[in-house]
Parts: sequence; C-alpha cells; structure tokens
Amino acid sequence: MQVGFIGLGNVGGQLAGSLIRNGLDVMVRDLDDSLMAQFEEKGASTAPSPKALAQACDVIITCLPSPAVCAHVMEAEDGVIAGLSEGKIWLEMSTTDEAEIKRIAAIVQSKQAMAVDCPVSGGCHRAGTGNISIFAGCERQAFETVLPILTKMGRRVIHTGPLGSATVLKLITNYLCSVHLVALSEALTAAKVMGLDMNVAYEGIKASSGNSFVHETESQVILNGSRDISFTLDLVCKDVGLFNEVAKRHGMPLEVAPLIVDIFKDGQQRYGDREFSPNIIRRMEEACGVKVLGKGFPAQMVDDEPEEPGYEVKIPFRSDV
Repeated sequence: MQVGFIGLGNVGGQLAGSLIRNGLDVMVRDLDDSLMAQFEEKGASTAPSPKALAQACDVIITCLPSPAVCAHVMEAEDGVIAGLSEGKIWLEMSTTDEAEIKRIAAIVQSKQAMAVDCPVSGGCHRAGTGNISIFAGCERQAFETVLPILTKMGRRVIHTGPLGSATVLKLITNYLCSVHLVALSEALTAAKVMGLDMNVAYEGIKASSGNSFVHETESQVILNGSRDISFTLDLVCKDVGLFNEVAKRHGMPLEVAPLIVDIFKDGQQRYGDREFSPNIIRRMEEACGVKVLGKGFPAQMVDDEPEEPGYEVKIPFRSDV
C-alpha cells in the first residue's frame, strides 16, 4: 500500500515522518521543493502535483493550513479529486470546517472513494514521536479500514462518530486550548506583578486544580521567553474563528468565544500573523510593564515519552454507535 501525504508543515511533516519511520511506502507533495527534498532523503518519493499523487497512491492524506487551501488542493484541475478512483481513501487531517469537509467528501465519495476526517491533537512535539492523539469521523467500517494507518501516526485514536464529527471535536479542543492560553497569560502576569517567583508559580499551578495541558506545555515556553510552540497567531485566529462560526451556525448564544476571537485578532494586528501564539501574553506584559520569565525552562517542548503502538480508545457507555 502506498500512502500519499500532501502538506509538510509543522504538523504534517511530523506525521509524514512517522509513516516513513514505521515502514510505510510514502509519497509526498508540498509547494516547498526543499521540504520534498528532505523527505526524499528519508526515503519518500515525490509527486509533481496532487493529481499525480492521488493517481499513484492508495491512501491520500491532506494536512493543510486552511479550508480554502484544502479546497484548492482537492478541487483544482490538477488536484486530488482529479486523480481519485474507486477504492482509494482520502484522510483529511487539517483543522477545517464541518460543512466544508462534508461538501468535499461528497465529491470524493462520488468517485467511489472513501473520505474520513481525522484531525490530530496534542501538540507538534507529540506529532513527531507518534504519540499524538487522532480523532476520526466516518462510518465504523471505514474506521476499521483506516485504523492501521492512523495508529502509525498517533497513539490514541478515537472514533468520534459520523463524517464531520472529528472536525467538530477538534474545533472544540482548539477553542479550549486558546481559552486556557488567554487565561494563563493573565494568571502568569498577575503572578509576576504580585511578586511571586515564576518557577514557584509554575509548579504551584501545575500541582493545583488550575492545572491544564496548556499550562504544562505552553507556560514553559512562555517562561523561557522563546514562546515557540510551533503554532502561530494566524492559525489560532483561524481555529477560534471556525469554532465561533460553527457554534453560531448551530444556534448557540456564545459568550466567551467572541471575546477570545477579539483578543487573538488584536494580538495578530499588534504582532503579526506569524508571531508564536503563546506571545499573546505580550498584551498583558506591555499593559503591566513587566516581562514574564522564569529560569531553566525549555525553549521548545520535547516529547520524552517513548513511542508506543497506537490503539483505539474505547469510550464507555457511548450512545452514538
């Protein structure tokens, strides 16, 4: 089985690397020729277009920065759909829109190919070690077909339900991550302003009911000063904006989400699209005239857990299957 991977960015490149490391026959495509050359050195083959990749591969994976980019890669004259045929499988690993994944999936399925939305969660540092989590939205039979591939990229794989459900859950988790980051920005700045030792503040929050995955990871690169979590403000704005739109589409009277959207848009305007997302704390630092730093924290997160075989997470008492 040959697996094609389109999109070799911060997350996609790590996932494609896991496929190669685990012995799969991988073909890659990216607009950046230098990235494709790096993957050739790792043993991958390359494709001149998404269409050519889709024609050559049994499974086609896309991991792209926005719904618009994904639509172009899929639907262009030399796009993936033009190269699909019966029996092929498309795995959409981008963070995208629920309605958009369903729209494109319908076209994919009209080619007698299978479509699965399967975004990842857990941070770039875990994507590189195969320890990231993967959500998969599709019928159960389709899930069982793609599970052996997904477990080569992630440790915990969750069948979320029908097509589109994985995308919705991913938007919810990214929204929560963004809320936690904004709250931590205020909390850590408050600790600095109120005279706490920042290393003590970090460990105290970690040991308390206020702890979170975001604190254990992003607070470390904040306190180091690098603020490098391999994720940028433009991507946060895209993700929280998508959550806001999808929730409103379902008639929800949102309260916190619009505020989070405004905060990150303000950060994007102040510091630029490609500023690292944890540097949203600069808004608080500048307002208070302080720099929130600790000692001995890493510049980047490294996953020190050993890679383990992936598996399906069984959900007790679920009512949707």
